[in-house]
Amino acid sequence: MSRALPKYNKRRVTFIGGAAAVALSGTVIAGFALAGETSGSGGTNARTLAGPGTISCPDVRSKLPAVPATAKAEVDRNLALLNTQIQEANKRLVDTVGQGGPNFVQNAILGPLKDKRVATVNRIATAIGRTAARPQGLDALAACTLNAGGNGTAATPKATPTKQAGGNTGNTGNAGNSGNTNAVGKISCPDVRSKLPAVPATAKAEVDRNLALLNTQIQEANKRLVDTVGQGGPNFVQNAILGPLKDKRVATVDRIAISIGRTAAKPQGLNSLAACTLTK
Repeated sequence: MSRALPKYNKRRVTFIGGAAAVALSGTVIAGFALAGETSGSGGTNARTLAGPGTISCPDVRSKLPAVPATAKAEVDRNLALLNTQIQEANKRLVDTVGQGGPNFVQNAILGPLKDKRVATVNRIATAIGRTAARPQGLDALAACTLNAGGNGTAATPKATPTKQAGGNTGNTGNAGNSGNTNAVGKISCPDVRSKLPAVPATAKAEVDRNLALLNTQIQEANKRLVDTVGQGGPNFVQNAILGPLKDKRVATVDRIAISIGRTAAKPQGLNSLAACTLTK
């Protein structure tokens, strides 16, 4: 005896930041991430429909002071970027289920996401600070959390890099290579100092401080290279170390360019020096 099948109303789910809407007929698509840096003042929640958990980040928009008209476009652009970063992190959460060890999510997803958010909120603060009081404490909103059901524990990694030993040797003035000389290689980055134009006296202190920070970032990345031996898959170093390092360097060279540009021609193309490589 046949039974009439129940009718389901079609629901339309719009993926935030995406270009397409998917029509669902009585089904649930698991494993896609929805995220949002809310356009209003509410908190931000990034959600997956099922499985690997959800990433939640503090709302930035609601913590901003009045935004000057001259900064509005840049601030809005960076608020939208915060949205995109959460969406990408949630997609990555889905795509990497089963990878890495107990600290994989922190090292490969939440840590890099925090680095990106720090750089983005700093750009927001800088934009506002050009014509009004620079907002303080936005960095405190950078860290995100993984809610219940995440993929923090997973199968044994397939790739087992050679164990490394050694320390970090920073180069004065960001001379390019600052890393651990050992079996698995070191991280090499383009030199920034040598590519700068004449630095105005009014910008020297800030430029020097950020050049020193570039050194520190390379040293920290090399230390992380040592500390995470044996974790993740074949793309772990790119995803968890080189990618976040590039994001930090982009933010730092942006600050250098902005500092010089206040009293002289702003140097162009410094972002091309942000990407680093792993050499054996």
